[in-house]
Amino acid sequence: EFDKMSDSTRSILHEVMEQQTVSIAKAGIIASLNARTSILAAANPQESVWNKRLSIVENIQLPPTLLSRFDLIYLILDSPNKEKDRNLAKHIVSLYYENRERQEDTSVLNRNILSNYISYARKHIKPILQEEAATELTNAYIKLRQEGNKRHTVTATPRQLESLIRISEAHAKMRFSQRVEVEDVDFAVTLMKEALLQAATDSTTGLIDMDIIATGLSTSKRLIKNDLAKAIVETFRQRNIVVTTFSEFRNIINEQSSIPVTAQQLQDALAGLEVEEQIKITKRGKGDFTFRVLRQDNMV
Repeated sequence: EFDKMSDSTRSILHEVMEQQTVSIAKAGIIASLNARTSILAAANPQESVWNKRLSIVENIQLPPTLLSRFDLIYLILDSPNKEKDRNLAKHIVSLYYENRERQEDTSVLNRNILSNYISYARKHIKPILQEEAATELTNAYIKLRQEGNKRHTVTATPRQLESLIRISEAHAKMRFSQRVEVEDVDFAVTLMKEALLQAATDSTTGLIDMDIIATGLSTSKRLIKNDLAKAIVETFRQRNIVVTTFSEFRNIINEQSSIPVTAQQLQDALAGLEVEEQIKITKRGKGDFTFRVLRQDNMV
């Protein structure tokens, strides 16, 4: 389970997914080995419940630098469904008793056949990108980018283009084809759009925003955070605040704001101002802290 990995293991995955190498140092041997394989990972949300108001990064608490390197990210939510629940329950119960009348499900591919199929494709099928497919990839990438220009958000990056190429090649292998055709690109684009729709949709606007996966923060939330920081600085100036507590200042902000400001939003904004050395936290207490305003005359 991806969310339960240690930080050291995650740091190894960073190298694997970025440079396709694994560095080892053991028994006096230092080497860097090639790592050419696919990574399939699963992760549970915090508190085992998916919060639709939070981004995927906030839900599973994984660094965006690692999460953004996956080609496809899908959400598998446990939503009540009578028919699906019945089929799942029948399958689990059937594992604990022998049903002699039960016939083998012909719709499920035999395991040995599937293993041989994949082995042959990996060994013998090396698809080459064709000119028509290359043009279709370029057009698909540009179209994804243009969708974000209208809203001043990022809906695709060169990393998504590389993902589309890999998925197109994989689909050609599934067809036992030595050529990557337009139909492979169309299939890859469909998978990519569905994945982005699930994992990179801003809960505030309902639109795709790649910043959610790349940075963990959507464009709309970033704008809200910046506006809140400006409001905080303006409040410092207007009220000549030098020293105050977090709880007192939150009351001041909410009094003059038409939209309620949560404690987490205010803490994030104050943390940004502390990094910029505009405030300094001087005393921390249980559930509250005191901070002092710095450089009030030249705040920007």
